[in-house]
Parts: sequence; structure tokens; C-alpha cells
Amino acid sequence: MSTVIITLPDDFILGAAASAWQTEGWSGKKAGQDSYLDAWYKNDRHVWHNGYGPAVATDFINRYKEDVALMKAAGLTHYRTSINWSRFITDYENAVVDEEYAAYYDSLINEMQAQGIEVMLCLEHYELPAVLMEKYGGWGAKQVVELYLRYAGKVFERYAEKVTRWFTFNEPIVVQTRVYLDAIRWPYEQNTAKWMQWNHHKNLATAKVVKLFREKGYRGTIGTILNPEVTYPRSRAPHDVLAAERYDLFYNRVFLDPAILGAYPAELIALLAKHQVRWDYTPDELQLIAENRVDEVGINLYYPHRVKAPSRAWHPETPFHPAFYYEHFELPGRRMNKSRGWEIQPRIIYDMAMRLKNEYGNIPWFVAESGMGIENEAQFKNADGEIQDDYRIEFITEHLYQTLKARAEGTNCQGYMLWAFTDNVSPMNAFKNRYGLIEIDLEDNRARRMKKSAHWYRRLRNSRQLMVNLDDEMK
Repeated sequence: MSTVIITLPDDFILGAAASAWQTEGWSGKKAGQDSYLDAWYKNDRHVWHNGYGPAVATDFINRYKEDVALMKAAGLTHYRTSINWSRFITDYENAVVDEEYAAYYDSLINEMQAQGIEVMLCLEHYELPAVLMEKYGGWGAKQVVELYLRYAGKVFERYAEKVTRWFTFNEPIVVQTRVYLDAIRWPYEQNTAKWMQWNHHKNLATAKVVKLFREKGYRGTIGTILNPEVTYPRSRAPHDVLAAERYDLFYNRVFLDPAILGAYPAELIALLAKHQVRWDYTPDELQLIAENRVDEVGINLYYPHRVKAPSRAWHPETPFHPAFYYEHFELPGRRMNKSRGWEIQPRIIYDMAMRLKNEYGNIPWFVAESGMGIENEAQFKNADGEIQDDYRIEFITEHLYQTLKARAEGTNCQGYMLWAFTDNVSPMNAFKNRYGLIEIDLEDNRARRMKKSAHWYRRLRNSRQLMVNLDDEMK
């Protein structure tokens, strides 16, 4: 093992991320302003760990000044969050702005700028208004695409003079995959056609917002934040390689290709047709997607995905699911985050970076989320009550090393952002697994305390020097 010191480029982002619904809480929320997540929580609270959900979250909406001071103390150069669509608007059909909620964002942005932290705003982080889910079926309806465009226009009008890094969605594939492919989240409906329709309408919505942003001449960039799972086949055998390619097609390229290249993969469209998965799209919509590609992408990367060729027959009465073409594969001896059940493999960042360079025109991109959720972190407190999360420091170091290695080899990587700034609510897991640089103490009125990793992150930002102990695998 050898030790190296790597200098972070001066323009390299060193930030952290969160979302509106996972932090703000419901304080000040008006009747009829539930998001999809709020409705899920109200209808199915028992599946959320210890009953915690978005109702209070971290109470960021009332404590943002305290938290922005902690952002500065932790050394963040950038902070990415979302605007909650369901709360920013009171009349979704006519895009009437909730002035009280909008004023909170006015103050938050001003506070962050005063502390020297650049805000990056995402327009939708699962925060589809619940009433649009009930009335139209959510993203399955073209009307929702138009209502989202009206909402985006109102947000741009209000904040585009202050914010220059915009994103249409965070992880646009997630909600419909959990609800309509795997049927493991409320309202539990396995329907592959609805899944694909949601995919298409989110791709179409991105293109429409990109078009609006450019036509209005706003300064800055407009992108999207995706969560492709870096997928490895069990073996080099053709059947395993094909399984990985098919997994990649359905879960990764369905958003990567339209956003960056401007078109769906022809093989994806052919396979959906082969399995009679019917979804509504027009040549004009495909042309709009082709003509309005994003400026940059954020990529969320947590774990690798491993697959093998299917070994069992598909039941003839089971509707088509992409798992027709693959089975999950667990690598023997893999390194694990046992709290989360996820494999730890820092090389996924390097491999994804090379793919963006070689297959996607070396588009500007950054690691938008990378993090390690650990259960029962209180066990790691020292005598002063500070969590000694050396495991998180090691995780960040290894993943940041792969990011910087990829940048040094010519990928257009803009930076690294940690999930998350503070511990926060996650779907179903709630506060079970803690990801933050900052502890949220649920037993002490959600008191904030810096973890060891927060002090380390600040030193890293100040010195711009990353010390890495390299083993043979990392080299």
C-alpha cells in the first residue's frame, strides 16, 4: 500500500445534497398541497421506519439559517436541493404561486449567497402534487407535463437571476419503477405500460423545460440528475453480457440516451413492442426531445448492480417485466455496507465517467450523490458526544479518488457532492440509516451536531488536498 496526495482543481465542486420533501417538514403547508410522498405517508405510514416521514423531517423550513451556517462550517462550496412543486403552487392548473412558500426560498437563497455557498435547484425530487396523481394519474398524463412546464416557468421567473444551475428532475425513473414495475410502494400496481409512459413523459418534460429555459435566454445551465446503476455481468459469457446490456437498456439508457443524445435506443423501442408494452408517443414529441438536450448531468452513484442470464422460465401468465431478461447476481466476497445491504465498489464512479466520455460525448457532469448510510450511529460517539464516522471518511476518500482519477484522464467531471448534508428522511427507511455530515438528534428536538466527517470535509475544502492510501485494486 502506498500513500498519495491529490490536489483538487480550483473549480472542482465539493458539496452536498438534499431535497425539499426530505428536509423541510410540513410547517406552513396548506390544505391540498400534499405531494406524492405526503400522500404515500398518510396512506401507508406503517411501512415507514418507526413511523417517521416527511411531516417534520429535519424542520429545515424553520431552521435553514442554522443549517446554512453548518453548511459553511462543513466547507460546502455548493448545495443542491429541490423546490417542492406541490408547495410552490396553490392552483396547479393556473400556476398560482404560494407567496409564503416562495418567500422562504427567497430568504434561503439570499442566506446561502451571503455565506458563499452556491445553490443548485432541482424542479422535481419525487414531489409530484398528489392531486395530479389523483386527477390525471400523475406522469401518465400529458396534461401533467404541461402543468409542470407552467410551474417551471414560474420558478424561473422568480429565481433565474440568482440561480444559474438548474435540473429538471432528480432520479426520474425511481417512483414509477417502485410503484408500477415492482409494486413495492403505494399505490402498488404492477403495470409496465404505465411505467414506460411515466418514463416518456418525464423525458418529454425535460425537453420542454430545456426549450423554455433557452428561449427565455436565462443565464446558466439546465440539466437533469440521473441514477444509472453501473451494471456488471456475472461473467464474460455472451448470455451474461446480454443480460447486463438489457438491464442497462431498461433502467439506465431509457433516461441517459434521450437526455444526452436526444433519442431512445432503437433496441428499447423494439423490445417494448415485442412484448406488447404500449405507450403513447408521437413523432413531434421525439423531435422535441432530439432538439432539446441537456447542458449537463448529475449522476447519483451508490453501488454497483450485478446481473446474470435468467435461469428460470417466465410464467406465461405473468405480465412482461424487464426481469424477463436477467436475474440479480451477488458477487461472492463482496465488500458490503451491512446497514444498507449495498455493495461498496468505488470504481463505479470511474467506470461511469469513462462511459460518459466515450459514449455520451464527454458531456459536463458531476457526482450528484454519493454516500454511506449507517444504522445506529450513536454507538460511534466519543466522550464529547461527537460521532466518529471514520467509515464515512474512508468511503468519501475512496469515491472521491475515483472521481479525480477519471477527471485526470479527460472526463468532463465538475465535482463531487455527498448525500447528504444532514441526516434526513428517506422513503420507508426514514431516519434508520444516517447519511449526513451533520447529525440530527431525534431525541433532542432535532438538535444538529457536526460529525467527525464534517470537520474532515471542511479541512479538505480548505486544503484542496486529498490523502489516499492506495492498495493494488485502487491503482
